[in-house]
Amino acid sequence: MLFSESKFRKYLLLMVSVVFLTFLTTNCLASLKEYENMIKDPRWKLVWSDEFDGKELDTSKWRYDIGNNNGWGNGEWQYYTEGKNAWIEKGMLVIEARKETVKDGNKTFNYTSTRIKTEGKFTVQYGKIEARIKFPYGKGLWPAFWMLGSNFRYVGWPTCGEIDIVEFLGHDKWTAYGTLHGPGYFGSNGIQGRIRLEPPTPDFASDFHVFGIMWDEEKIVWYVDDKVYHIVTKSAIESRGKAWVFDNDFFIILNLAVGGYWPGYPTNETPFPARMYVDYVRVYQMESGEE
Repeated sequence: MLFSESKFRKYLLLMVSVVFLTFLTTNCLASLKEYENMIKDPRWKLVWSDEFDGKELDTSKWRYDIGNNNGWGNGEWQYYTEGKNAWIEKGMLVIEARKETVKDGNKTFNYTSTRIKTEGKFTVQYGKIEARIKFPYGKGLWPAFWMLGSNFRYVGWPTCGEIDIVEFLGHDKWTAYGTLHGPGYFGSNGIQGRIRLEPPTPDFASDFHVFGIMWDEEKIVWYVDDKVYHIVTKSAIESRGKAWVFDNDFFIILNLAVGGYWPGYPTNETPFPARMYVDYVRVYQMESGEE
């Protein structure tokens, strides 16, 4: 094939672009593979866990959030109870959302559920934090496994920082989300990644999956079942002129919300009671390797 000089230049520019994009893609894939290899690094040392093997929730590790708290800032409909909607069954934590009426003062709520947290019991700065969970399916259900900065009560949200290890929207059983919130990047402007499963892999409501992060001074890496799908670096945050607020201790939260601005609200077809099953929560930190 013969080219004019102008066509040849365009062709050369195109080929350079293709090579550059291939280089970027190859390096991104290599980077993801490197992080995926890190998930199973033998230097991770277990420092805290709840295997939910007892007869009841271990209140030396967890405490309850109670009430509706004005929809928890998200327009949620549920009222969180103190232990009535959570129990241990066959080595798993069960969090159950129910359609039932509860009165609190002059307010009436038509759904109940549970939200537990390690605030005041356990915090962690950096490490690998993961849980094995099966989510409920149904419009308006919004389960989550997440973390807040332990300075939350002093500096408020979002300055304290929020790490959503996983959120799940009940109407879409194939997709899960991981999001970072901080000052200037919160709410709908949070820095979010998502992972979508494809058959024959079981969806998030049909079987258990492991959801986790690897977190250090420079980055947070999200994964599901050893597959990395989202990375946020300190340098990327600061290059936007925003503050990286993830060098403090954080506490862990598990909850099952009903309704909200993001997931939408239950319909007559939403099945209740709805259950979120948690097999374990584990926290690891990297051994230094020094003698």
